[in-house]
Amino acid sequence: MPEDTSRSGRKRQAIVGAATALFLSKGYTDTSMDEVAAAAAVSKQTVYKHFVDKEKLFSDIVLGTLADVAEPFATEIQALTETEDVEKELGELARGYVAAVLQPRVVQLRRLVISEARRLPALSRAYYERAPERTLNRLADCFAQLAGRGVLKVDDASVAAEHFAFLVLGRLLDKALFYGQPEPVAKADLERSADAGVRVFLAAYRPR
Repeated sequence: MPEDTSRSGRKRQAIVGAATALFLSKGYTDTSMDEVAAAAAVSKQTVYKHFVDKEKLFSDIVLGTLADVAEPFATEIQALTETEDVEKELGELARGYVAAVLQPRVVQLRRLVISEARRLPALSRAYYERAPERTLNRLADCFAQLAGRGVLKVDDASVAAEHFAFLVLGRLLDKALFYGQPEPVAKADLERSADAGVRVFLAAYRPR
């Protein structure tokens, strides 16, 4: 989506940037719309002109971040259906997957959504449906197509997708979610987790 460079668009971007920083540093509950307006250097009325309330502001930030991360990855999954070198290209997909999911900002927003699931149930459901569930469904469809070509041997594509996701993310995602201020994961650790997961996945699902 092209960046909105109009005066109104710049104000909206300032509000989103300021609110994101506040939510990540203070949490959802402890951030007020007054603080967002001050940090964005706009009036409170301007904030409410763009976002009807704090929940709408937070939801737009979370779901916008998901779209930025998930949509490019969807294109990569679709491209994998035509692979001629499944080990190489599945490995590249796995590395991109862990790198995207474990970005510190993405991890922090996920933790915030989980912590506010009771207060914001619609957002928590939307997060799950648009990120983990949608990715698993796309992977399942990809693996089913690869099985149809004889590249993989898959009895249940949905289960295969779950295996792939948890094998490559594994401990790294759990660790990131439990740490208070997640640090960027070293590239070598990301690649090691992704590569090991792909080896185990292919050992189970590549035709012999």
